[in-house]
Formats: sequence, C-alpha cells, structure tokens
Amino acid sequence: MKDQIKRMRVGEGRISGAISIFLGTLSLVGILCFKFPEQLTTKEFREVYTAEMVENLMLGGIIATFLFALVSILLNKNKQNAIIGICLGVLTIVFGGITVKGRAVEEISWSIGLDWLILDLLIMVVLFVPIELFFPKNKLQSKFHEEWKTDLIYFGISHLAIQLFGVITKKPAVAFFGWMNLEEVHVWISELPFLVELFLALFITDLFQYWAHRFFHSHHYLWRFHSIHHSTQNMDWLAGSRTHFMDIFFTRSVSYMPLYILGFSTLTFNVYILFIAIHAVLIHANTRINFGFLKYIITTPQYHHWHHCEEPEHYGNNFAVVFPFIDKIFGTYYLPGKEWPKGTGLVDASFPKGFVKQLFFPFTKNPFKNDLLPEEKSKR
Repeated sequence: MKDQIKRMRVGEGRISGAISIFLGTLSLVGILCFKFPEQLTTKEFREVYTAEMVENLMLGGIIATFLFALVSILLNKNKQNAIIGICLGVLTIVFGGITVKGRAVEEISWSIGLDWLILDLLIMVVLFVPIELFFPKNKLQSKFHEEWKTDLIYFGISHLAIQLFGVITKKPAVAFFGWMNLEEVHVWISELPFLVELFLALFITDLFQYWAHRFFHSHHYLWRFHSIHHSTQNMDWLAGSRTHFMDIFFTRSVSYMPLYILGFSTLTFNVYILFIAIHAVLIHANTRINFGFLKYIITTPQYHHWHHCEEPEHYGNNFAVVFPFIDKIFGTYYLPGKEWPKGTGLVDASFPKGFVKQLFFPFTKNPFKNDLLPEEKSKR
C-alpha cells in the first residue's frame, strides 16, 4: 500500500523536527522518573545504570532537542515541529532537567517501569530509524503512515508489559511446577558457560513460542486476536508491537515459564529479554538488508515478512521467532532465495482503526469477511 504521506528525506528539515519532538518528549518524561523514582522506575533496571549516567543522558537529550530544532528551523519553512520541540525542551528545563540529581529510592511493592520504556524506545529509534531511512525495503513508506500513532501505543504498552508478564508468570510457574524436583537440572544449567546457557534459553523459549504462535493461527477464535498483529500493511520497526493483549499475555507466559521452571539465571533471563526486544523489532523492520548466510541461522526481516505476506498461497509458514531450523523441523519453512513478498497484511479481514477499538473488537466480532469463496479465505 502506498502511503499518502510523503516519505521524509535528509535535508528537508522534517527529520530533524521529528527528532527534536521525540527527544523533547523523552526528556520531559524522564524528568518525571527523577521526580517519582519509586513509582516510575524499577529496582532491577536501576541496577543497570547509575545516577550520573542518566543525569548526563538527560542533559544531552535537552541539548540535542534544541540543536535538532535549530536545524529544522534552518532547513524547513514549516516551523511547527521545531517550535513544539523547543517548547518540550523548555518545559523540561522548567521542571529541573538541567540541575536534577538522582537520589536514594525507597522500596515499594509496585512500579510502572517508565525508565525501561524511555531507554528502550531511545535505543530502538537510534538503531532502526537510520536503517529504515537509508536501507528501506519499501521506499514509498513514510515513518508517519496513517496508523503510526496506534503502533506507538502498542509499543509502549507491550514493552512496559515485559516486566509485568515476567512477574505474574514466575509465581504460577513455581507454584504449579515446583513439585517436579528439578534441582539437578537447575545445577546443571547453572554450571553451563553463559553463551551456552543463553543459546539453550533462546532455543527452548522459541520452541514453546513456535507452538503457541502456531496454535493462535490454527484456532479460529484465537486467530481473531492474533490477526490484529497481521493487520498492518506498513511493516516497520513499530509494527511488531501491534499485538493484542490476549495474544501477548499467552505467548510471553508460555515463553517465560520454562525459563523459571528449568532454573535459568537472572542474568540469562535479562539478556534474553533484551535480545528478544531488539530482535522482534528487527524482523518487522522496513529494511532490505538480507544478512547473507546469517538468514539461514537466525530469523531476519525477509524471513518474517513472508510470515506476514498477503499472498494466500504462502500462508502458514515461518512461525519460529528466532531460529528458522525449528520451522524446518516441523515443515513450515519458506524462504525463496532473495525474493520478498509483494505485500503484507490480510486480504480478507476488516479491522477498526485505533488501539482501544482493536482491543475490544475480537471479543465480540469476527474481522473476517463471510462472503468469500473457500479458496479465497485465509488459511493462516
């Protein structure tokens, strides 16, 4: 599908204006984390960074907000985005963004984990926006297509929920499977070299997620929920986050449980979460990079775009999230050389626009048309 919104190009000032707004927003939200660290930051993630590190990051974000706004003013006749970026930067300074200092954090029973979301979003933008800008698969696709705001909401909720699902999965896993007396397995796993343990964790979780993923494709009612993920026609770094809450809750729970039951270390679990977060964004990205021989070892954008293809004859393939050989084992592998699908999305479904409507829609209505011939219907 061609975008009605013109794709941004270097030198027009639109990119710098968007970056200014983005950094200004992150800086403003970041100052809230400094003001309310108990409620908005998490203990586990605070151990990853220091107060000095985030103080410098805050200062750098404010300075960069104004610099990109200045570039936008110089290059673009439309000053709106630059002005918005400047206003966000000024608000951050007013709330103490330049002089703010980290402080000791009291322990409370809950937190939102906004610090993780800020750094997560910043890293993803720094990594993938340049890749999509300079190596796009769909050269006509704009970053700001008609549903980018919906996908951004999905991104925020799904990435915040990573920690939530980890917490709510661990207790049931221990309660229901603690009787299995797997202490010897725990010891064996703990004695493995870290890279071996990480590979094993990725393989086991991918195997479990493969079947959970395939189950959502094969069960008619569950497919209503998972089809939300396939509804996008604009594959990009945000598209992978468009996942219904029921879908993401089930698949992540299925993935996390074996890690807890088998006794994988906290370090391995955290590295797994970081890897999956980055890799899931990568395989949905709008990039033509094919990764050479690596595409036969680990899933790539080309591989996963075929899973999202709109050609019915290729439905029902490439369910593995990380390792293509799992699809090879179960007969669902499809990667035709350097060829890419003609398009992505669903040819026989209709979904409402917006996060809230899509959240409730599958519970009550079937998004698939009933006036198609059997051979025209999706066999995902």
